[in-house]
Amino acid sequence: MNREKFGSRFGALMAMVGSAVGLGNMWRFPYMVGTNGGGAFVLVYLLCMLLCLPIFLSEIIAGRRSKANAFGAYVRLAPGTHWGLAGIIAVITPMIILSYYSVVGGWSLDYLLKALSFEFNSTNPELGSMFKDLSISTWRPLIMHSAFLLLTSLIIVSGVSKGIEGFSKVMMPTLFLLVTLMAVRSATLPGASEGFRWLFTPDFGKVNVTMVLSALGQAFFSLSIGFGIMMTYASYLDSDANLFHFSTRTTIMDLVFSLIASCAIMPAVFVFGVDPTSGPGLVYETLPFIFSKMPLGNVVAIIFFLTLLVAALTSSISLYEVGVAYLVEEKKVSRKLATAIVFALTWTGGVFCSLSFGPLSDATLFGLNIFSLFDYGSSNVLIVMGSLCLVIFVGWQMKKGDVKEEFTNGGTLAANGRIFNILYFVIRWIAPVAILLIFISNFLG
Repeated sequence: MNREKFGSRFGALMAMVGSAVGLGNMWRFPYMVGTNGGGAFVLVYLLCMLLCLPIFLSEIIAGRRSKANAFGAYVRLAPGTHWGLAGIIAVITPMIILSYYSVVGGWSLDYLLKALSFEFNSTNPELGSMFKDLSISTWRPLIMHSAFLLLTSLIIVSGVSKGIEGFSKVMMPTLFLLVTLMAVRSATLPGASEGFRWLFTPDFGKVNVTMVLSALGQAFFSLSIGFGIMMTYASYLDSDANLFHFSTRTTIMDLVFSLIASCAIMPAVFVFGVDPTSGPGLVYETLPFIFSKMPLGNVVAIIFFLTLLVAALTSSISLYEVGVAYLVEEKKVSRKLATAIVFALTWTGGVFCSLSFGPLSDATLFGLNIFSLFDYGSSNVLIVMGSLCLVIFVGWQMKKGDVKEEFTNGGTLAANGRIFNILYFVIRWIAPVAILLIFISNFLG
């Protein structure tokens, strides 16, 4: 069976960037900035992204070396060992994430429909309770969750080149254009300079261990490290692609998008006197209120929630592909059947996550509802475990010569060869310690 691969390097880059750029940038990063001191967090986050680059490289080195899915990579590169267990984690994690991510994606779809209906206006008596009413209801969020997951599956079933790459080549430039338009509109608001000042003026008195670990965890989340995604995508790359260029460009574009998204949101937050530390509800609870008071707010709302929906889709297809690739290559099923199986599993999980805000709100474990349990378990346990397995595998299980050969394309990339020892040192010694600190802080914090 001929294995699928990306048809162009630009398409491959856009797919990787699309995986990294998502709700983590549009939804999570702005409120992380808000709750962690503004400019100081942005600066610390930038440094954390530099540390994450070698870990990101570890994943795509293993992926391209194996030319296999996230499970198959471990099995093929370390046959006869127990490393397949790490591969199982890498396959299960994105499916768990997709279960609740598709619920959030459904919220984005619902809000786009509301924006198109011009519901974000100051005369709407339901504006203040809009998000709560949506999340606790039964059928509407389930319909939106199903529709979002169906949109994702239609892209996935078309294949790597026509589906994932084709979608990413068109929608990623569109996504950057939309969020830039949002940022420009936000910058033209009277008094927006206060938001920019807060966003980019570091207050180093707010830098502490908790903030640093939060920034490091956000960098992991944003770059999709430990999900098995980049390992899967890298397996579709040509053997002569420069992995260092792919990694740095993906990291830079992900960082730039996060900053532009913050520029689109935070100035407006300050202009309209909203608390920037309002947390996860910033996008779905606070921004509709801002749009209702903003000149041309309905137009801005449409652009914003369209941007949010596209960002959600670019990430959801990468989460979806990990399970599909595993089923196609390891279980030898057709891509259509694999897509249907992943749809059924993640849709079912998503139903429970969606209902956990309403009819199943009393079903809790460790004080968490089903949605929060899926989120916490994947983000704070499985992703961290997957990342730790990854760096130990590349740094200690794989032969150093094989890692260097992949990174330098058999010695043909001299510039990569000159920085390899630094990269390898970080992968072997610094990255495992950093990941362990994140893991410990998740439970002590």
